[in-house]
Amino acid sequence: MWKYNIWIVGASGAVWAEMITCLENLNIPVGELRLGWSSRSAWNNIPTPFGDIKVQEVNDNFFQSLDYVLLAAGGDISKKYADVAVAAWAVVIDNSSAFRYDDDIPLVIPQINGDDIGDEKIIANPNCTTAIAAVVLYPIYKKYGLQKILMSTYQATSWAWAPGMQELLYNTQKYFKNEEATVDQFSHNIAFNVIPHIDAFQENGYTKEEMKVTWETHKILGDTSIDISCTAVRIPTLRAHSEAIVLETKIPVDIDDIRKILQETPGVDLIDDTSKNMYPMPLNATGKNNVEVWRIRKNIVFWDKGLELFVSWDQLLRGAALNAVEILRTCIDNRK
Repeated sequence: MWKYNIWIVGASGAVWAEMITCLENLNIPVGELRLGWSSRSAWNNIPTPFGDIKVQEVNDNFFQSLDYVLLAAGGDISKKYADVAVAAWAVVIDNSSAFRYDDDIPLVIPQINGDDIGDEKIIANPNCTTAIAAVVLYPIYKKYGLQKILMSTYQATSWAWAPGMQELLYNTQKYFKNEEATVDQFSHNIAFNVIPHIDAFQENGYTKEEMKVTWETHKILGDTSIDISCTAVRIPTLRAHSEAIVLETKIPVDIDDIRKILQETPGVDLIDDTSKNMYPMPLNATGKNNVEVWRIRKNIVFWDKGLELFVSWDQLLRGAALNAVEILRTCIDNRK
């Protein structure tokens, strides 16, 4: 079996460990695995299923003899090194927002638009909020069409990776000691609080995080006619996001059929026993590959063409690492 040399850039972040786990679980034929980050992290020894690996400092010289590069270190690093990697004949899968809105670069969820990858050398991984919603909405869109999407998100501190989760834990401890909170990763203290502000505010009053849902959903579905509005809220959970989604479809919806469609959708779990108070929640979704979905009902504003549902998913896993490695798997399959 042919094996591939892979480098994960961003080895000190919270996503890298999930990416390595996904490489193993998806049976990616790994030859050499490299981990890269900054000089302060270089030479740390990281145990992995592919052997103990020393973290290397990211520079122009380390992209030689690589087949694939998974960039998970932020937009500035992606913009600096993506072309360097491509010049060294590697395919780049980028987890940042650096290339998502470039018309010449595919923005991919493999089970939706994997064919867009083709022979492209840079492939963008969607924002986690968009990626999870799209997995659930796509099969509904195919059968019923979509006119409007109204979304409220409840996003964990893992959006800011390990430092964000650490800040939540640290300030929770400070609360019980009656000590003043330390605010670094977020605009306010996140412990015992919700913050209706994620990313920079735009001229239209939405934040960039909220507008990403519109921009990226349009690009992934190839349909700019859908009206989309999102409110993104930071909540004091560790690593699983949730969304309340209201839809207006183009034709009347059949709720039983919607349930059947989602039950048959790969990557989706229906958590549907309300008699036992079982429904999607961040605690249950943590560590799961699949998206949890329920609270499926007709929306009483849009009526026959109205649908409402609630989803939860692991932001680090399903919302970031897993989709990136699934893109990698699709690239490998395309080579066969």
